Amino acid sequence: MNATQTARPAPAETSTAQLDPGFKQQVAARLGGANIMACFACGACTGGCPVSDVDPEFDPRKLIRMALLGLKRELLTSPLIWYCQLCNTCSFVCPQDVRFSEAMGVLREMAIEEGYVSAETGERIWEAEMLSRRLRSRLLRSVVVQALAGRPLDLKQALEAAAAQLRREPGGKE
Repeated sequence: MNATQTARPAPAETSTAQLDPGFKQQVAARLGGANIMACFACGACTGGCPVSDVDPEFDPRKLIRMALLGLKRELLTSPLIWYCQLCNTCSFVCPQDVRFSEAMGVLREMAIEEGYVSAETGERIWEAEMLSRRLRSRLLRSVVVQALAGRPLDLKQALEAAAAQLRREPGGKE
């Protein structure tokens, strides 16, 4: 190992007792999960994913593979199933039409139904998702306004303006 490489911990071993061979069928039987078994792990979903661009730990291909292998508990307790932005970029690039975003919805529902996550936590995560979408929209508007006005781009100012807009909206906090 050279100076630029870091030691990575060995992956945790999974015993066959931790595998649920029927899990992929459970996912596939639900609306939104039907296409997961078509995945052949090409990685197009991960390559096009805006979340994996900023968080390398989030890998749609690996999450689908975990479902197909029957790693039910490991997957349903993973915070990663909540990171998906549900943007459907993965669906547009998937040659097998797996519809990863829809499968993440199924896994989230299952995590709540099976008690790995409370319904309240699921609702709070959804509220945070909606807030992040509104913030992104307001941020882009602020950047466009700056650009159209011929002002130099100031991301901090644009973010502050976006946050101020959100605070003025119903449900926002002054």
